[in-house]
Amino acid sequence: MSGRSGREGEPPPAPEPLAVAVADSHCHLDIMGGDVRAQLDLAASVGIDLVVQVGVDLESSRLSARLADQYDEVWATVALHPNEAGRGAATPEALTAIRELAQLPQVRGVGETGLDHFRTGPEGQGMQEDSFRAHIAIAKETGKALVIHDREAHDDVLRVLREEGAPDVTVFHCYSGDAAMARVCADAGYYLSFAGPVTFKANDELRAAAAVCPEDRILVETDAPFLTPMPFRGRPNAPYLVPHTMRGLSAARAQDLDALCHAVAANTRRAFAL
Repeated sequence: MSGRSGREGEPPPAPEPLAVAVADSHCHLDIMGGDVRAQLDLAASVGIDLVVQVGVDLESSRLSARLADQYDEVWATVALHPNEAGRGAATPEALTAIRELAQLPQVRGVGETGLDHFRTGPEGQGMQEDSFRAHIAIAKETGKALVIHDREAHDDVLRVLREEGAPDVTVFHCYSGDAAMARVCADAGYYLSFAGPVTFKANDELRAAAAVCPEDRILVETDAPFLTPMPFRGRPNAPYLVPHTMRGLSAARAQDLDALCHAVAANTRRAFAL
């Protein structure tokens, strides 16, 4: 039964556990609601042993750092989301605060930053790009992974990375490009993180991208509480639902699930290592 059957607000049941534990490389525990400890325990029960908690503004970035300090199985990233930047949030003072947070040991990445041409119109895109460039500089200064939000802005995101020079570790969160772009990213050494949309019926191009992504550059995520994978699209997402996306990736790549889990687990820890 799909999640479109009048149960949209009900959390899906827990999936069959993974035999090899992996990490949820991008989620928003702060807006999921409920008890964080309970969410982490539920995730662990199905083989999700690490969660990367992502900041999108100063408040959530500070909270992300606190959660990562409190829970061993949480790592943090900090940033001003591109849509926030497009509304003028990336002031010098705010960027200084992000730079200070990025230096904390429990903060493993700078993001989500990048470009969003879907929700931000031309009037805000210049501010977005300036903010993106500033975040790239912070990632380089601190030696942390750069976590990119790229929505309908593929060419411009790749252009800015070329112009600025990408940090040593660059992660495309919720990768949404095609196979050709995946090959460009692979050549540049970028990581591609796949979320629930890779399981959606219409997304053949996204599955093709997953199929060509090098084994040592593929990650998995929820972007919870958004982008719930099939068969529960439309219902609340959470880290414990990662196994659905992992099984979708395994099918798309025609790769043994356990072998893929081993690769994803190693990739996540390498990408977000200090």
